Amino acid sequence: MATTAESLDRPYPSAVRPTISNLQQAARGPTSPHTPLRGISSSFSSPLAGYRAEEEALVFEFGGRYLRAGIAGESAPRCSLAFGPDQSRRVGDYRQWLPSYETRARKRATVDKWGEDHELWRMDLREVDLGLVEDKLERALRDAYSKYLLLDSKTRRVVLVLPSVIPHSLISVLLTCLFTNFLIPSVTILSAPILSVVAAGLRSGLVVDIGWQETVVTATYEYREVHQRRTTRAMRLLTLHMAQILQQISRHTQNETVKAHAGLTTSDENIDVDFQHAEEVTARLAWCDTPPQTLEHSGRSLEKRIASSKLPKDNHNDEDTSSGSNVHNTLITIPLLSSSSKTFPVPFDTFSKPVESALFAHNSSLHDLDDHEQPLPHLLYKALLNLPPDIRGLCMSRIIFTGGGSNIPGLKSRLLDEISSTVAQRGWDPVWGKAADKHRQSQQEVASSRKAAATLLQSSIKTTEHIEDPPHPPDDQPSTATAAFEPQVPDPIEDKLRREEAKGNADTVSGIVRGVETLGAWAGASLVASIKVKGIVEVEREAFLQHGLAGAKREMDISVSQSSRQSLGAGYMRAGALDKAGWTLGTWA
Repeated sequence: MATTAESLDRPYPSAVRPTISNLQQAARGPTSPHTPLRGISSSFSSPLAGYRAEEEALVFEFGGRYLRAGIAGESAPRCSLAFGPDQSRRVGDYRQWLPSYETRARKRATVDKWGEDHELWRMDLREVDLGLVEDKLERALRDAYSKYLLLDSKTRRVVLVLPSVIPHSLISVLLTCLFTNFLIPSVTILSAPILSVVAAGLRSGLVVDIGWQETVVTATYEYREVHQRRTTRAMRLLTLHMAQILQQISRHTQNETVKAHAGLTTSDENIDVDFQHAEEVTARLAWCDTPPQTLEHSGRSLEKRIASSKLPKDNHNDEDTSSGSNVHNTLITIPLLSSSSKTFPVPFDTFSKPVESALFAHNSSLHDLDDHEQPLPHLLYKALLNLPPDIRGLCMSRIIFTGGGSNIPGLKSRLLDEISSTVAQRGWDPVWGKAADKHRQSQQEVASSRKAAATLLQSSIKTTEHIEDPPHPPDDQPSTATAAFEPQVPDPIEDKLRREEAKGNADTVSGIVRGVETLGAWAGASLVASIKVKGIVEVEREAFLQHGLAGAKREMDISVSQSSRQSLGAGYMRAGALDKAGWTLGTWA
């Protein structure tokens, strides 16, 4: 029972209840520091939705030997992974770190199997194990995700950069690996030649991709591929010729019998040179020279050639300026194949011979070569020759070199000089042969004789007028000079119209042979994905796992309404221009 003192200390009920003044003060908020109240969000939005940035896509560029991976919006890939036997070992296999691993006895490689262990795939799938290709892809992608990208693969879409011509089996293996092993939500496939044009800041151009297995020349006009040619003269053949030359130099150094010809042609010949050694020598020492006759027709001097080819410039005298013998006779010391501690000197000119034999076929005639064995200058000229005149004028002024072979010093300038020389000699005549050359030479002689006669006539008329100084004929009498030599009367109205039409329009370079630098296909894909351009080949995970490549619609090949003009070429287009009812393979169908 409570005492009297406790009952007196207990507050009255009216003191416990809040008054009107207390309620008004609580509505205004407390005067002391406090934690702010959290706002109440609607039932359809998260309170942190405004702070969540949109995730960028991942860009993967697959080639015959390398995988480049990165995030869209960046200027360069975060990693470039090579495929080789050392990357295909099991977990716990540390043989490559043993001291005697480099000097071990290796199996001799043949010409047909050269570099096969260092390739991801080949376009000829008759001897390609697609299951092994999928395992290599999975391992490389896991290394890229876990070591370089450090991102979750389930929430980001992927942009694939592939060649414009690739077998459906390889596309199916790529998509199956991404959708099954990494749970990618969607994949966009883009064409590598068009992305190279985008990375160069152009809309049209002639893309020359000097890759591993083959060299592909693609003519692109307004982001569309209009013509394509290919040849097997690429980096694989170049490293093979370099290995054969190194093998013969090594045998000659060891006083062994050497074959007369530098290149081996039979398929049963074994190559003792290691692939890594031949590839390193090719990457470090291979260079391309330009013959003097090509420089004469192209109009380029030796100074420009040395500057463009990045070769060492010596003190040339009058004789060396025409031949460049100081550069050619420079001795380069490389290690002996049998022993890394021993070295032997090799003339610098020797390392340009594999480029001549592999890419330019200087020891072969054009009529002895098949269509897939054409040298690079002839391939570029034929590609330009098969284009319409308006597209040819744009593409020949925007020749884009890409691929691993484009890094060879002097190769780009040599190809441009060869094209300029061929155009100066032949023009754009599609007829080849001795009879055509004889007819062309007779036409040139007739044209030169007519030009000389016209010049002589004009000079005689000027001399007669200067000596006799006759009075000017009246306006009603015709002039004695030929109408072809009369100066053009300027028309101010036409000049004004031309100036008005040219306002705001940049001058378009056309009709001259010119090379343009590019950042590469990966950089172009990064740019396209960062500005949210949706591709025509947009594959969703559920749609592909349900039907595979058979679920693609064949009748939707780059179907874009003419009124919207939203297309960006054979590989991608603006969002909203594609029907949502299904997906298509586009140009890969």
